[in-house]
Amino acid sequence: MATPADLLEILEDLADKEFKKFKWYLQQAEDLKDFPAIPRSKLESADRMTTVSELKETYNTDAVVVTIKVLKMIKNNELAQRLSNMNPASKGK
Repeated sequence: MATPADLLEILEDLADKEFKKFKWYLQQAEDLKDFPAIPRSKLESADRMTTVSELKETYNTDAVVVTIKVLKMIKNNELAQRLSNMNPASKGK
């Protein structure tokens, strides 16, 4: 099971531009479909650690699933795969 530290490690591997795009997608309910969007006010000035906290608070056990989904949306399949390998339970979602 991926931990908050694992999520942080993944987000730290995003370039600043990718991280900004990652946060933007977390605010788009229509793109997340089955998951609620995180309000813009909570992410606008959030650093990577705060973003991990918001992911865990908003999505709880689905934080990894949402992170993988958004990583794929920003076309960072390498990090999505790495996180998926850390969290075998997310493979079927």
